[in-house]
Amino acid sequence: MAEKFDRMRPHLNERQWRLYLGSEAFDLGRGGVALVARASGAAPNTVRKGLREIENGAEITDRVRAPGGGRPSLEVEQPGITAALEALVEPDARGEPTGPLRWTTRSRKQLREGLRRTGFRASIKAIAALLKGLGYRLQKVKKTKEGADHPDRDAQFGYINDTCAAFLDTGDPVLSIDCKKKELVGEYAQAGREWQPGGNPVEVNGHDFPAGVPKAIPYGIYDIGANEGWVSVGVSAETAAFAVNTLRQWWYATGRDLYGHIDRLCLTADAGGSNSYRSRAWKAELAAFCAETGISVTVLHYPPGTSKWNRVEHRLFSFVSMNWRGRPLTDYQVILDLIGGTETEEGLSVTAWLDEHEYPTGIKITDAEMASLPIEPHEWHGSWNYTIHPA
Repeated sequence: MAEKFDRMRPHLNERQWRLYLGSEAFDLGRGGVALVARASGAAPNTVRKGLREIENGAEITDRVRAPGGGRPSLEVEQPGITAALEALVEPDARGEPTGPLRWTTRSRKQLREGLRRTGFRASIKAIAALLKGLGYRLQKVKKTKEGADHPDRDAQFGYINDTCAAFLDTGDPVLSIDCKKKELVGEYAQAGREWQPGGNPVEVNGHDFPAGVPKAIPYGIYDIGANEGWVSVGVSAETAAFAVNTLRQWWYATGRDLYGHIDRLCLTADAGGSNSYRSRAWKAELAAFCAETGISVTVLHYPPGTSKWNRVEHRLFSFVSMNWRGRPLTDYQVILDLIGGTETEEGLSVTAWLDEHEYPTGIKITDAEMASLPIEPHEWHGSWNYTIHPA
């Protein structure tokens, strides 16, 4: 009998279980209540209640309990607790106040202590239920804000698109460039997970903010027409000289063989960083590259706050990040191997190169030096769009 009860219990709700026990006791007759209670583990009163309902003809209903049954709600037991909880949450509430979904930065334990100070008592589980009823949810942040939109943002996107298309139509390279975030070199945690034997995770250092640890600075070039990537891994600093030297290494190692004797190329870049449209050093270094190679370089900058639209981000760096997810970057060779091993079903291939040069920071370009650079601003937003010619 005990085995039968064990098999049936998971499939019955509270009322069905009680009636089932009462039915078994009814069939057993005298002493049935005690026997069923002992075999099922239920309280004798539960079995007796089920027996009485069977004897009186139990009503067929979907309800588990009679109307008004169950423990009274917290609001009935402690009038005003819901309003008190919302008053605690409101100063830290996020989201649209009139919307259906909000979230709070306070923990349930903090809210429990706050309720106690105002004379109310509730368990952490009960507080979670109250919060859910008020429309609050646990949520992570979402990166969507780009700052204030520039009035010419969409028009600049159109200009970039048309100019790039013109370069691609003539077989000239269009390169999307940017610097990926710096990475610690050593046994440090990386976001994400990778397949490992069960119970045998890779062990790394417990702290990710050490001083004096070498860093890797990946600067990437994504060739839009050829669907190829080039990443220089720097060991010094993210400077304009480092950025342009990445372009230089790409040209001599790959670009020259791929495109032959071209006389122009196009770069699409963010508005900030080492390749900022405000950076004098960036333009001076590019002018040196143009003079060295005889190539005119047209630079098109995305408007401020729109870096995620730059193709190098989602056509190159996103796949590099997936390739080394959950894997500590123990040394520079590991980083080069992981970057160079990045591939996609669409045929992306990536070349990685270690740039061990030292790049000093704080280099100033004088007004006279800037005036001598062969820069031709475009008629449309000349600070964002310009061509640098060989001297």
